[in-house]
Amino acid sequence: MFNKILIIGCGLIGSSILRASLNKKISKKIYVHEISKKNILKIKKISSKPKILKNLNDNISEVDLIIICTPMSQYKNIIPKLNKYLTKDSIITDVGSTKSNVDMLINKKLNKSLHWIMSHPIAGSEVSGPEFGNKNLFKNKWCIIIKNKNRIKFNKVVKFWKKIGSNIAVMDKNEHDKIFAITSHLPHLIAYNLIKTAQDFQKKYKKNLVKFSAGGLRDFSRTAASNEIMWKDIFFSNKKNMIQSINSFIKNLNIFKKNINRFDEKKLKKILINSKKVRKQIIHLKQDVSKPDFGRENFK
Repeated sequence: MFNKILIIGCGLIGSSILRASLNKKISKKIYVHEISKKNILKIKKISSKPKILKNLNDNISEVDLIIICTPMSQYKNIIPKLNKYLTKDSIITDVGSTKSNVDMLINKKLNKSLHWIMSHPIAGSEVSGPEFGNKNLFKNKWCIIIKNKNRIKFNKVVKFWKKIGSNIAVMDKNEHDKIFAITSHLPHLIAYNLIKTAQDFQKKYKKNLVKFSAGGLRDFSRTAASNEIMWKDIFFSNKKNMIQSINSFIKNLNIFKKNINRFDEKKLKKILINSKKVRKQIIHLKQDVSKPDFGRENFK
């Protein structure tokens, strides 16, 4: 499919792309740029085939596809090197969770002769690091590709994600950021806030809440264990939509507060019943399994 691809940043997502690319024989040669010595050792255990690049230099001049898998705050440091060494034949894509900020950076900093087709694979986990990568991470998962006028290069990026198992959806960058502010970014922020609230309670009342964690707190703690650098970047880069989402959440939270305070059983019950419909939709769309407790086996 490609002669040479380059994966920049090889944590969970990058190493999963590496594994999937090796498994599907995406490219004749695969390069990996990673600055962490610990991660480099872990990558070498995955396969001896990829060539590890400690620096971005003229080794990348003939690379067909570059996939940037670093935190978004690092993009600005990567672009000058891409400008220096890439040619107009190369295609750049990324896996960042927000797109309007990336589009702005591309317009300001990227050489006009280069082509960046923005991607966002909806896959991942609370764990990070190349040791957690999985060749099937993208199988039957959505990958959002942001609209681009260059149809030839756009289609090549689509084919790449399809080849490693993704289902494709095409969106405008602004539509993307609004949707994922609600479906992904706000839930993570709520998880972080819930855990902080539990920590504050524990500190104030000197009670060990963790050992009494019910399913709710336990499952929120999994989300709140996600990579803090990545999520800091996401919250800041999608600031406008995050603020709007937080305001909507606070508005609805106050409705819950009002109904509970007034013992308004009818209104509260209606909200709870309607909320269950979303779970049924998620199961119907095969975004999760219908087994109790998310199909989790009982602890022994």
